Amino acid sequence: MTRLSVNLNKVALLRNSRSLGIPSVLQAAERCIRAGAHGITVHPRPDQRHVKPPDVLQLAELLRDHPQVEFNIEGNPFPEFLELARKAQPVQCTLVPDGPDAVTSDHGWDLDAEAAWLKPIISELHDRGTRVSVFMDVDSDQWEQARKLGADRVELYTQPYAAAYARNDFQTVLGRFGAAAEAAQLAGLGVNAGHDLNLQNVGQFCRITGILEVSIGHALVSDALEVGLYNAVRAYLQVLASSAAAA
Repeated sequence: MTRLSVNLNKVALLRNSRSLGIPSVLQAAERCIRAGAHGITVHPRPDQRHVKPPDVLQLAELLRDHPQVEFNIEGNPFPEFLELARKAQPVQCTLVPDGPDAVTSDHGWDLDAEAAWLKPIISELHDRGTRVSVFMDVDSDQWEQARKLGADRVELYTQPYAAAYARNDFQTVLGRFGAAAEAAQLAGLGVNAGHDLNLQNVGQFCRITGILEVSIGHALVSDALEVGLYNAVRAYLQVLASSAAAA
């Protein structure tokens, strides 16, 4: 069964709109854990519009008491990000090439251009006991290069699939993701996925062989407005279980 990591950025975004400290990112994580989430993801951005450094450190402390739940910190490995990762010591860092002013992540790495910069960063994260995933586009041909840089996994950027699914014209795109996942696995990489996955489209996507983890935030938090965070996590876990059974 594909593992579910819940991205809590949108909980922090709502919290940051006022100075009352609610909703609590920490309490949201606790509720996700009680519901059975396999992981917690955060994406600290330079402008701190979502999670802030104290959130990251508090979540790291919480998850040390829940070793069955993986902590995944994602973002562009600027110096501030790396310093936060050093302090938090997450199970996984997902390196994402988004700029400081990006609204959201919208493309994967060009490893031809960034390899020299990324290689020592990946090495340091490994030395600190952190698994490294790199954010990649479905049409990349750089899987072998990612493995040679030291990446343990890739995270496939799934917005093209989500957009095609919304048009009810996704089979060709899904085939491209299946081919990418297979190529990455043949290169020795684990495969994660994320971006715009939701309760309707994630089950079909996770019938692709070998998808280890999906990171879902915006859609899951939106669903939580209707059914509550605990029930939203349970609903996603049920879809993932059904997908595994059907694969």
